[in-house]
Amino acid sequence: MAIAIQPQITLKEFLNLPETEPASEFINREIIQKPMPQGEHSTIQGELIITINGVTKPEKIARAFPELRCTFDGVSIVPDIAVFRWQRIPQTASGKIANRFEIHPDWVIEILSPDQKLTKVLSKLLHCSRNGTELGWLLNPEDESVLAVFPGQRVELYEGVDQLPILEGIELSLTVAQVFGWLSFA
Repeated sequence: MAIAIQPQITLKEFLNLPETEPASEFINREIIQKPMPQGEHSTIQGELIITINGVTKPEKIARAFPELRCTFDGVSIVPDIAVFRWQRIPQTASGKIANRFEIHPDWVIEILSPDQKLTKVLSKLLHCSRNGTELGWLLNPEDESVLAVFPGQRVELYEGVDQLPILEGIELSLTVAQVFGWLSFA
C-alpha cells in the first residue's frame, strides 16, 4: 500500500500559492484547509464582529477582522476573527489598512465546525498565545462552551451564564449563553 507524502514547503512558498476557498493555513510546515463555514459558525462570527466592532471602532480601541490572514513566527493562519488593538493595525505609508498582517493578533476567536478536531484548533490558539496573543477563544457550538486561552498557555472553560473574558481595555460584557443565544429564533 503506497502512502502519498506531501512535500515539505516553506512559508514563503506557501504564501506564493493561489488562495483557496475556504482558506488554507500553514502550520508546522503543513497546509491545512479550513472547513467551509456553516450556519451556526457564520451566525456567531457575524454577531461577534458586529458586537466587538460596535464598542471598539468608535473609540479607536481595537478592530475585529473576519477571516484575516495573519503570518508570524513561521505560520500563516486565518482565524475566524482576529482582533487587533488600534495602534497595532498594520498601515500603509498613506495611512490605509495594510493588506498583509505579518504580526500576531491581540485576540483570536475560533468557532469549532462539526468536522474540525478540537485539538488542532486549540493547538493554533496555543501557538498564538506563545507568540504574544493576549486572549484566545475556542467556541464549541455543539456543547455551547468556550475555552479561553490566556498568556502562559493557561486554559479555562466557560459555560452557561459564565461571563466571558474580554481583551483588556474593551468595555464589553458577554456571557456564553448570550453568544450561543444568537443561534435561536426564540
